[in-house]
Amino acid sequence: MTAIVVFIVLCVAAIFVLAMRRAPIWAWAAAAAAAVFVWQTGLSDGDGHEPASGVLGILAWLPVVILAGLSIPALRRAVLIAPLFRKIKGILPRVSATEQEALNAGTIGFDAELFSGQPNWEKLRAVPPIILTEEEKAFLEGPTSELCRMVDDWAIRHTEKAIPEDIWAFVKEHGFLGMLISKEHGGLGFSPQAQSLVLGKIASRSPDVCTIVMVPNSLGPGELIEKYGTPEQKDYYLPRLAKGLEVPCFSLTGPTSGSDAATMRDVGYVTRGRHEGKEVVGIRLSWEKRYITLGPNATLVGLAFRLFDRENILGRGADIGITVALVPATHPGVSIGRRHLPSGTAFPNGPNWGKDVFIPIDWVIGGEKMVGQGWRMLMECLAAGRSISLPSTSAAGAKSLLRNTSAYARIRKQFDLPIGKMEGLEEPLARMVEVAYVNEAARGVTASMVGRGEKPSVISAIMKYQTTERMRRSLNDAMDLHGGRAVCDGPTNYLQSAYQMMPVGITVEGANILTRSLITFAQGALRSHPYLYQEIQACQDADEERGLALFDAAFSKHVSFSLSSMFGAVFHNLTFGLFAHVPEKAYGTAEWYRQLWRAARSFAFVADLTVAVLGGALKTKQKLTGRLADALSELYLLCCVLKRYEDDGKPANDRFIVALAAQNGLYRFQEAMRGTIDNFPVAPVRWLMRAVVFPLGARYRPAPDWLGHKVVELVLSPGEVRDRLTRFIYVTHDVNDPVGLLEAALVKVVAAEVADKKLDRAVRAGQVRRVHGTDWIGEAAAQGVITDGEAHLLREVEQLTARVIAVDHFDPAEVKPHYMTAGHNARAMQSAAE
Repeated sequence: MTAIVVFIVLCVAAIFVLAMRRAPIWAWAAAAAAAVFVWQTGLSDGDGHEPASGVLGILAWLPVVILAGLSIPALRRAVLIAPLFRKIKGILPRVSATEQEALNAGTIGFDAELFSGQPNWEKLRAVPPIILTEEEKAFLEGPTSELCRMVDDWAIRHTEKAIPEDIWAFVKEHGFLGMLISKEHGGLGFSPQAQSLVLGKIASRSPDVCTIVMVPNSLGPGELIEKYGTPEQKDYYLPRLAKGLEVPCFSLTGPTSGSDAATMRDVGYVTRGRHEGKEVVGIRLSWEKRYITLGPNATLVGLAFRLFDRENILGRGADIGITVALVPATHPGVSIGRRHLPSGTAFPNGPNWGKDVFIPIDWVIGGEKMVGQGWRMLMECLAAGRSISLPSTSAAGAKSLLRNTSAYARIRKQFDLPIGKMEGLEEPLARMVEVAYVNEAARGVTASMVGRGEKPSVISAIMKYQTTERMRRSLNDAMDLHGGRAVCDGPTNYLQSAYQMMPVGITVEGANILTRSLITFAQGALRSHPYLYQEIQACQDADEERGLALFDAAFSKHVSFSLSSMFGAVFHNLTFGLFAHVPEKAYGTAEWYRQLWRAARSFAFVADLTVAVLGGALKTKQKLTGRLADALSELYLLCCVLKRYEDDGKPANDRFIVALAAQNGLYRFQEAMRGTIDNFPVAPVRWLMRAVVFPLGARYRPAPDWLGHKVVELVLSPGEVRDRLTRFIYVTHDVNDPVGLLEAALVKVVAAEVADKKLDRAVRAGQVRRVHGTDWIGEAAAQGVITDGEAHLLREVEQLTARVIAVDHFDPAEVKPHYMTAGHNARAMQSAAE
């Protein structure tokens, strides 16, 4: 019996080794042959076991024969691969043109490492840290800080409800609108990292002002011309855009086409017409667009539309595809509409339209050769731009919220205690610390990836929806911590601008619900899976023989990968990641690398099996794909956290923040995987997933309360941790500025802590009465409770605190909207009806 047990253990070990090492079929055949041979001959021992014989002995060799046969390429292809190839080829839905262009756009980066289940940590470490040139540093500290000092947020979003002319003039004069335009064409030519930090710093002061800088430096005419424009378009438009002589907008969204570009009704027909006195080949356009940022102020309209050539003038057939053109706002037939008011914000946004507008063909970005290439152009630019714009504002917003809220939580007292030290309020503060650290970590790493030429389509989707969602959570936490101080708007309310702008960030550049449920995992599985896309391309190859050969190679590797993922996940989950791969010099982070490796193994297994079982139905299982997107996001963000911690030199106190983020991230990953498995529609697959991923149950837990308490302690006082957590945002110490007042008050409150405790004890003992109409500080000093110096400091604190917690109030006549006359209301209603 002992020999049999040893034999079984060795067989199981061999299976794990072969699977995890992705052994070729011949190795499996050899191992199976050895096992059968030993079973039939080597186990006849004193335990009374006799070798198998007869039918059972013959059947034992059947798996060996099958595996040996499949190891012969020609036989494998004829018996297994060819029938499977033809079946998949017959049922595989054709990928639409827009889907194909979206898949082809961008690059595959570290997301592929996570889908592989065996991330290469050296690739993560090879991403450059945050590096700026001296010119970029000077711009960030000079013009960017000056722009922030100029901003009067209340005047912009309430009094004027528009960006003031002096702000427009400043950003144009200093080249803010041309940060991504190369120096060769008159722009600043800044790196993506620098662009991200400039946008973030402005956003920490005014989301509205940030928007007018962000849009020209994101998906729009400037980037499209820089990458795809003709030499003539570059020479003419780029210097004008860089200097602000042209204000661009990009018109993509229409009433019927938001996320679904295939339903776009904006149309152009190739025809001949007259332009500048000459007959030229051109396009007759009709369109209706809305939600166009900068639209009301634009002088140059970038326009996306479907192009048809019914007379085949261009020789490319009737349906050419989505095309992008540049149309001056003053061109005959172009109508620039009035303003939308997105969440009551002040940045310009509005509709535009045109009917039978003729433009020459050379107004197409890139000229005639680029007609029909619009969707590819947009997706390629979006893959990079979505990694920068909103993640930069979300990271800066989270940092700004943390800095201001932690100061307020230390200054504001209830029950003789700073509210930040009350456990109930400590919990949301700890969440804010985590979000600020994680968002900034991911922002910095992703911007560096873009800076070295990557266009990470999957990672950009993660960044867009995760950073904005986490920022929204931090904003709600900040509002809760401030209470009525945050709800009452006015010149001293430093949260309302972010609160108004937050829904816009959630909605634009792919609404978060769509990005999470349809893009991140669904497209990521195709793009980032090691073999799936190769198999699909092989099945869709017009040359069937070549397609079969490519499918054979990809499918064989896929099978090895699947076995490796399954057995690797089981092994690492049973051993709690003890034997997971850890990079060199991972002092203080080794455990998190182990758990990341373990989690990646589980994710790769579930992702692979999900795609294999659901196939084309994956698009309709959006709750599952949303949860898998969440799981993938947690892996990527935790990788960024470890990368940031190492790049920052592993500051001692930051290890608590890293631990907080890691434990919470792994717990959220676990819950996303549990949700996927518990709701998987195929029961046997569900049982297998659960056995592999949770063989010993769900073991991760959220970060403990003591850890949250520790990280909150680090931010309730001025110091290097608080400064590092909120780096790269605008900070002022001007007491006449609402956030500068917070900074000044925090310093005084901390300095007066000992004296304040003395006074509190005296009040509780009845020695001093602290009520209106009494000088309780003077009384305490007179009784020797505090010194005269402490009394002076406490009076300063009292005055500053009163200003910090004060709430704006107005004469009713000041806030009555006099401009909303009955006639105006009637016109607005009529316009909406039209």
